[in-house]
Amino acid sequence: MSSTGKTNAARLLDAAGIPYELIPYSWTEDDLSAQHVAAQLGEPIEQVFKTLVLRGDRNGEFVCVIPGDMEVDLKVAARISGNKNCEMLKMKELLPATGYIRGGCSPIGMKKPFPTFIYESALLYPYIYISAGTRGLQLKIEPQALIDFIGAGIYPL
Repeated sequence: MSSTGKTNAARLLDAAGIPYELIPYSWTEDDLSAQHVAAQLGEPIEQVFKTLVLRGDRNGEFVCVIPGDMEVDLKVAARISGNKNCEMLKMKELLPATGYIRGGCSPIGMKKPFPTFIYESALLYPYIYISAGTRGLQLKIEPQALIDFIGAGIYPL
């Protein structure tokens, strides 16, 4: 399947005058991985970032945006978000909390703004890919523009 059309994330970037490209790709329910997305785009996995939503024991939900070939380090995630411990948000909680589903979660345009942290390697590239807010559509965006727009922190610090 593929997806086209403007998403809420794209409309927010348009309204802010931030340049980006919408890049469609084919997807299946069987494989929503960043590796699949990178292969579909013909781009290095290190430039395809995934959006993970976590819940901390002190400060509630927060977001980590990390390269597709990385796993989130829960100890580091807890530390940077001001929590003692944290865990991934449960799948059934993702849509109610963010407005997005697994495989289509964008750091732009969630139901409410959560503290967001982007892995520092994003700054090594002229552009990165993030979900446009639906399965089958990626946003190609300059990392600093994304960081500034969503007010993200960089980690590790």
